[in-house]
Amino acid sequence: MESIEATIGHRFSRPDLLTEAITHPSLTCETKRIQPDNQRLEYLGDAVIQLILTEELFRRYPKDGEGRLTKLRSRLVSREALCLFANHIELGKHLLLGKGELASGGSKRPSNLADALEALAGAIYLDAGIEAARDFLFRNFGELFDRILAQTEEMNPKGELQECLQAIAPASPTYRIIGQEGPDHLKSFLAEVRWEGITLGQGSGNSKKEAEISAAAEALREKRWTREYPREELVKKGGKE
Repeated sequence: MESIEATIGHRFSRPDLLTEAITHPSLTCETKRIQPDNQRLEYLGDAVIQLILTEELFRRYPKDGEGRLTKLRSRLVSREALCLFANHIELGKHLLLGKGELASGGSKRPSNLADALEALAGAIYLDAGIEAARDFLFRNFGELFDRILAQTEEMNPKGELQECLQAIAPASPTYRIIGQEGPDHLKSFLAEVRWEGITLGQGSGNSKKEAEISAAAEALREKRWTREYPREELVKKGGKE
């Protein structure tokens, strides 16, 4: 425990919070012991990180409106970004996992890393308050925040689609290849993108990546989520009015 505290620059007055933050649900399930896993802290930490970064963006970009600020925040709190932050402090090697989860690569799984990073922020908040959580984030990831925010906002249908959907509900869209044809040197792939049970779009391309981008572009054009999913149901799932 001391090694991770030295890495992140926070010594816990309640070490049990740190243990809880790095305990994956698989360990509790496997050992049958009554011990808290990090799911509740993940829930809290998500809100803590959102608040801290929302305030920072509000201060840093005084002339930008809600839409622009929301897009910037989405880039900072995406699963990819949270996984990047977790890897930066080598959080994976400290996770407490069940044997099955560990054997299947759970210490490197992006979802586990992102969840644990949020849980760690929640644990620090409970241990020492909002300023300690803010210090943890900016001491460890301040340069990464700056790098992400400085990236050019090139045409990125997959990123734009994710930002649109996460402004409504927390779930991310998922992509899968549903067909392919042609010889190996001239193969064409067909991809679809789904979210909250809805098929949002399909697209084809000469690579799987191109097909997914094409599917995302169609989803942005059609905006099927506004027609096929009642807004009040999305709000129930965690979106905003």
